[in-house]
This record gives sequence, C-alpha cells and structure tokens, in this order.
Amino acid sequence: MTTELRVLREAEWQTWSDRLDLAFGGLPQATEKLAVRRGLTEFDRCLGVWDGAECVGTAGALSFGLTVPGGAEVPMAGVTMVSVQPTHRRRGLLRSMMRRQLADVRERGEALAGLTASEPAIYGRFGYGVATQELQLTVDTVRLAPPELPGVDGVRLRLVDPVAALADCERVYARLVPGRPGMLARLPGWERVGVLDVPAHREGAGVLQCVVAEVDGEVRGYARFAVRPDRDAAGSCGTVQVRRIEALDPVVYTALWRFLFGIDLTSSVSVTGRPVDDPLLHLVGDIRRCRAGMREALFVRPVEVGAALAARTYRTPVEVVLEVSDAFCPWNEGRWRLSGDDRGAHCERTGDRADLALSVRELGSAYLGGCTLSALAAAGRVRELRPGALAAASLAFGSDVAPWLPHWF
Repeated sequence: MTTELRVLREAEWQTWSDRLDLAFGGLPQATEKLAVRRGLTEFDRCLGVWDGAECVGTAGALSFGLTVPGGAEVPMAGVTMVSVQPTHRRRGLLRSMMRRQLADVRERGEALAGLTASEPAIYGRFGYGVATQELQLTVDTVRLAPPELPGVDGVRLRLVDPVAALADCERVYARLVPGRPGMLARLPGWERVGVLDVPAHREGAGVLQCVVAEVDGEVRGYARFAVRPDRDAAGSCGTVQVRRIEALDPVVYTALWRFLFGIDLTSSVSVTGRPVDDPLLHLVGDIRRCRAGMREALFVRPVEVGAALAARTYRTPVEVVLEVSDAFCPWNEGRWRLSGDDRGAHCERTGDRADLALSVRELGSAYLGGCTLSALAAAGRVRELRPGALAAASLAFGSDVAPWLPHWF
C-alpha cells in the first residue's frame, strides 16, 4: 500500500468531510451544520491521507486560546476531525498524522494541544491526559423548590431569538473566559455553533429557545434551552433540556435557573457539560433529587514542556525537578526544574536529581489543576523520588475552581 499524507487542499474539503462523516457512522449532515464546519475549517491545519484518489484518513486542528491557572490565555491547538477508514486501520496512519500534527504545533509555537475524544482509550499513547471532567444533571423540579437568592426579583428576563441575541451572549461568554481554567478564547464564527438547531437532531424536543437576563439594562446572563414534551397518567411531565447557561454573578445565575425550573408542563430539567463544581449543586435543596453523572471532557498535551509549565501560575510556591518521559515527542524527554508561585513561573532543563518522575500524559492531566498529582501517584502513574516532593507539588498545581471545557470541538 502506498499512501500520501498531505495538507488539505481547499478543493478537496467536501470529499475529506464526507469521509470523516463516513468514519463516524455515515449519517447525513444538515446543510447548515456543514456550512458552519467549513467556515471553521483552518485548511492549513488540516491533514488528509490519500490512497490514490481515495481519502482514507483525516485530522484537523483549530486555533484556540486556553485559560490556564492564573488567568493567562495560552495558545492551544484544538485537535479534531480525526478518522481512519476501516479499510486502512492498523497500518500506522493515525500515528503518522499525530506525529505530523504535533510537529506542526511545535513549529507554530503553541505549547499545548488539546482534544475531545470519541474513543478516550486512543489518545493516551500520544501523550494526551484527561485534564477536565464535566457534570451531567437531571433535576426533579416537581419535588424541588426553585433556587432563590436575595436580589433575584430585580433581574429582568426576556425570551429572545437565539440568533438575534448572539452578540449579547458572546459578550457574556468572553467576560467569563479568564475566570476558569479550561475555558476557550475562540475565533469569530464559533458562536454560531451554539445556535445550530437542526430538526433531525432535536430528539423529540421543540425549537431552540433563549432567555437573556438583564440588570439595569445590561445583559448579564443567558440560557439556551428546548422543551421535550411528555405525559404520564398524572399529566404533563416534559423535560427542559438546557443547552447552555452562563451568568456573570450568582444572582443572575439563580434567576435563570428559577426560570428554567418553573416552565409550564415540565417536571424536570436536564443539563450536560457543566463544571463539576457547578453552583447549581448548592442551590438545590435536596441533591438526592438530582441524578448526576460525570465524564471526561478535555484532554491536554504539553507540546513544549518548559513553555507550558512556565505559562501558568501555581497555587503555592513550588520548586521541583520533574523527570519527564515522552517517547512520542522526544524533545520533551529529561529533567525540568520548575520554580513558581501565584505571580509567575519559569521552567528550564537541569541536570539536578529529580524529585518526581512522570510522563507527559500525567503532566497534561494535572496541568489545569483538576486532577491532582497525588491521585495520579496513587494510581502508580507518578513516582515520588524525594520524600515530601509529591504533596508540595500536588498542592501547587491545584486550582481554586474546577477546570472546565465550555464546549466540545
């Protein structure tokens, strides 16, 4: 077999996109969804593997800024649209695309790569570690009273057209980005993804709706949702499916949830993709009435270990030598001295004795502060070489708020 790996040409996009969809089950995509996908495609960051005239592998990258502990925005390559056709599996195509892609990320000066995975078991061998998790909740709004906080009645709520409200909602989102590790600063066009409302994908729910929350004429929060009607012997028991909810302060956040809890002809509210420390957990009166689940979200990979570790701050002062293994990107192999605190950090190569030993995958998992080095050590994935080094470093790498990926890509 002779295959060619090359950067995607714009004229090849439709074929490339069709083969990507075929690898994920072959379901036809709505015209509006394909238009948004094409509009977000960075052609010089997309790769295709070709067997003659046939596209047999795809991989893309998107340009994001990732909020890291301390609030800085660090350039990150968002790896996406990765597929290999079943006829060409186990021939090294995925490995060759990953290697080419990471070399390109390094050349562009991006210290980090990140991805969301349809099959999480695949990407650990390429150095990606689970850095954020997300919460899923279904709340019984019949048995639970709506959330309340002083000042909620002063929040004005308006139902608006989701597309017409895009600019206001995007301003709210942008103000929140620096406040939580894992949030994404994104290029123009991404806001359109949140208002895609393809009828075939509604799964029994109605049209997408949007409510904005105003205080003194300023939009300070919003929620996008749809209602899935249902009935049982007792009457209507529909579900409010919350697609997105953002607010700039606790009072506005509470007002939005009170509204969602009180929608007529419904008995529950469901929401996915929320931070694991979401305030809603403390607003409901009985957590047992909330069916909760968690799943992984963002996988992070340091592409340049020194630059990545120096780009964030640390919860407590840290001085530690890390022995890093990285067979896939050997330029990261070796010992790195990390010195930092809550004001800044620097990280450089050293010949000194190591305090901790770990792979780049564990660094990725711990990087945003959501997964502790101590937990990884308990699983045998981090080794303490100097007594006391693990506890100190684990505390320093932590974050006051849980890291959170606001949307998949």
